Order: sequence, then C-alpha cells, then structure tokens
Amino acid sequence: MEIHYIFLIHLISSLLYFSGCGKSDPSPLHDYCVADSNNHPDFFSNGVPCINPDYTLASHFATSALSEPGNVNQFRFNVTLTNTNNLPGMNTLGLAMARIDIAVNGLVPPHSHPRASEVTILLEGSLLVGFVDTSNHLYTQRLRPGDCFVFPKGLVHFLYNSDISNPALAVSGLSSQNPGAQISSLAAFASNPPIPDYVLEKGFKVNGQDVTRIRRNLGG
Repeated sequence: MEIHYIFLIHLISSLLYFSGCGKSDPSPLHDYCVADSNNHPDFFSNGVPCINPDYTLASHFATSALSEPGNVNQFRFNVTLTNTNNLPGMNTLGLAMARIDIAVNGLVPPHSHPRASEVTILLEGSLLVGFVDTSNHLYTQRLRPGDCFVFPKGLVHFLYNSDISNPALAVSGLSSQNPGAQISSLAAFASNPPIPDYVLEKGFKVNGQDVTRIRRNLGG
C-alpha cells in the first residue's frame, strides 16, 4: 500500500511539472519588462533583456507597425507581426498581434503556429477560414466584417480570400510573443537542405517530376 501511495505522489508531481512546461510563455514576475534589445547585442535568452522600469515610457506600449499594409508574397498575402523591436512593452506578456492583408484570390496557405493559439477578426472583405484537428476533421467558416474565428495552438489552418474584386484585411491576436509559423508546403518542399525526393514521393503519393515541379513553383 505504501509503495502505491509513493508512486501516486510521484505521478501527480510529474503531471504538475509537465503541465507547467506546456504553457505557451512563462508568466512575468513584474508588471512589465520593456525590451532592451539594443544594449545587449550578444545576449540571448528565451526573451530579451529589460530596461530599468524607471525609464519606462507610455510609447513603449504603443506601435504603429500594423497601420500600413505590406507587400504581398507569392501566395498574395502579407503578415505584419508585432515584436519586441516595434512594440517593446509586449516583452514577457505572452502575446502578439498581427495584421493580415490578403489580396484578391489570395491565400494564407495551410500552416501552423507551434507556440500559440490564434484569434482572428475580419475587418474588411470576406474570408473562408478553417483548421484541421488531429483526427483530420476540417472545421471551416466564412467570415464577414466583424466576425471572429479561433485557431487552436499547433493545428494546421488557412485563410482564403475568394472575393474576385476586394482585398481582405484581418487582425489576429496570438498567445505567445514568439508564436512561430510553419507553412506546410514550404516545410515539405522548400526545406534547406531538401527532404529526399523518395520521402516526398512516398509521403505524398507523387512521382519525381511532381516533386521537381512543386519545388520549382515554391522556390525550393
């Protein structure tokens, strides 16, 4: 009986430990920790150093980084993300904001954020959004201005502007100051060094010519 009791205590302790490790970002120990990314160029940690709180200004908590659209890429979208350079007051708060501009017939292709859940609100245009869970079930929704949609942490999701005349504008909040982003097609076909062709051929049930063509189209 005593052995089972000791085992139970160790099991509960382990679960508590790993549940703590699973949080998106560590909780801050102070009200704020304004990033000081200029004075310590050789310093690296899971965040960035902080300035002395006595020197904190209101401007450290404000940014205009999301006020202007960026240039769209090959998929006809652009994401402008807040970071500790353009919004130093967000350091250690466990969140980020993103402006998403999607041109006519543009697509934010299937991708995932390994360290963050995401909530997106559509401001202009219309979007078809969706994500796939780990049982390969697809959840989709068509958004109109003012509509919101949530993408769970780590799951593959997309945003598609099917409008033939109007671009779309959305803003997202993410539950990590460094959410990360991995586009599925680029990870598979444009990695450096490249994934062996025979792995892609078997994994996607395609031939060598298909792999070559997709790599070329994606710039891999």
